[in-house]
Amino acid sequence: MLMQTSETDAATPTLTRTIRPASAPVRTPTPLCQGSAVTITDEHANFYRENGYLVIENALSAYEVDALRQETVRICRGQLGHVRGLPPVLSEDTDEDVIQRTLCVHFPHKISEVMYDFLAQRTIVDVLTRVISPNVKCMQSMLFIKSSGKPGQAWHQDEGFIPTRDRSLNAAWMALDDATVENGCLWVIPGSHKRGLLWPHRQHDDDRFDCVVESFQFPYSDDDAVPVEVKAGSIVFFNGYLLHRSMPNRAQSGFRRSLVNHYCSAETLLPWLPMEKPVGIAVHDHRDIVMVAGEDPYAYKGIEDKMHPHIRPNREGGCKWPSKDD
Repeated sequence: MLMQTSETDAATPTLTRTIRPASAPVRTPTPLCQGSAVTITDEHANFYRENGYLVIENALSAYEVDALRQETVRICRGQLGHVRGLPPVLSEDTDEDVIQRTLCVHFPHKISEVMYDFLAQRTIVDVLTRVISPNVKCMQSMLFIKSSGKPGQAWHQDEGFIPTRDRSLNAAWMALDDATVENGCLWVIPGSHKRGLLWPHRQHDDDRFDCVVESFQFPYSDDDAVPVEVKAGSIVFFNGYLLHRSMPNRAQSGFRRSLVNHYCSAETLLPWLPMEKPVGIAVHDHRDIVMVAGEDPYAYKGIEDKMHPHIRPNREGGCKWPSKDD
């Protein structure tokens, strides 16, 4: 079932609403983010549409993977800017000491130029313009570090957190380490996106998983799931309606790092966060986006700067999300 060719979620509180008058520019990949030359075929697109996910191996070079790992250290050391809830760093800490304390950083592209450039990584753009639209925008990045002993995330659908109007949400999950069953790789239920239904979700107290709510009452069992084990440098793409989860990192040591970006068609409105002022629900639209391909049909609205980097609680210290004062 797994096609391979040679990783959701909670929003941050809003601080201010700054609207840039210029339209959102299309991101041009820098030389660092060109990646390997992988031809995306009809077979790839058909597999994705049928199963709801797709693996492209060797999409990132070893140099790119190393650059993202080094940038992870800088982010966790607080060298690139403020991250809400980031654990303190001691003078004697090694790089591994620093990064192992954090499960996940949301919106790292807000402070990292390197991770901003990876929003428009070449293979990502090539795949998404085949399976979403010629016009693609990004609204979220997440940097998972997931050291040994850290929890996974329960069954969920990304569109349950980031709703689009045309079911076009897609994740691009860039593996920065080999992802295995032992260290907590993704698990997916192939084809579970097809019905276009968002299953209910609820809080849970399963300590195998982090604090994000879980989906339930769906007509599938764990036996329907398949592990998505990939090598570092691979990219896993999956549909926003696909049921997926990950288990804890049970390896004796090491990390299961991944950079995960979320995208949708530029044509759809994005009614993501609660309204700050009354507007009709039919025109509610989140505009803190980055165009990565094509044209922005809503460029006249300008671009907002609303989201801010923050960590995800990992259940060890409770499930309180960082506030704007952290």
